[in-house]
Amino acid sequence: MQRDASESGVILASSSAYRKLLLERLKIPFTCQSPAIDEKALPGESAVELVTRLAREKALAVATGYNSGLIIGSDQVATLDEQILVKPQSHERAVAQLTQVSGQEVIFHTGLCVCNARNQSMQCDYVPFSVTFRPLSVEVIERYLAKERPYDCAGSFKVEGLGISLLEKTAGDDVTALIGLPLIRLSAMLRDEGLVLP
Repeated sequence: MQRDASESGVILASSSAYRKLLLERLKIPFTCQSPAIDEKALPGESAVELVTRLAREKALAVATGYNSGLIIGSDQVATLDEQILVKPQSHERAVAQLTQVSGQEVIFHTGLCVCNARNQSMQCDYVPFSVTFRPLSVEVIERYLAKERPYDCAGSFKVEGLGISLLEKTAGDDVTALIGLPLIRLSAMLRDEGLVLP
């Protein structure tokens, strides 16, 4: 059974607290719904192909339950030399990951999709953002992990927190893409769908 979307007609297809906080910055009412999809990469799939496909699948998975509304799907992976960096989930893996990225450039690939549930039209895009880590000693890594414990974050750091101190430079068009939801591109997509934003 399909149902009408929320008052604003905006639904974030995500259970991510980080994406929820980012979307709140646009000052529009929205609801969140976690999509049930398989997020494994397909054989031979590049990082860009992966995040673009998953953003689309997340939006579509939620949109099937509604007959109206704008559903936002997003997915992100980080890569070092085209190797995907997974969320560490443990202290030991975070130490290994931060040791690996020390002094290196890491690219964060974010896929974004807005699905109009009324007509099933889709707007999809991909927004990259790169960071270069400063050289990190074992002592710096251990101090950082003890303070922030970023075990649920790709790359083992939180740029919106103390993780910014690990970086030497950043490059990209939209820093919010680094956190997982590129608000500049999303705002344009929502305006294209008729949503009034400042």
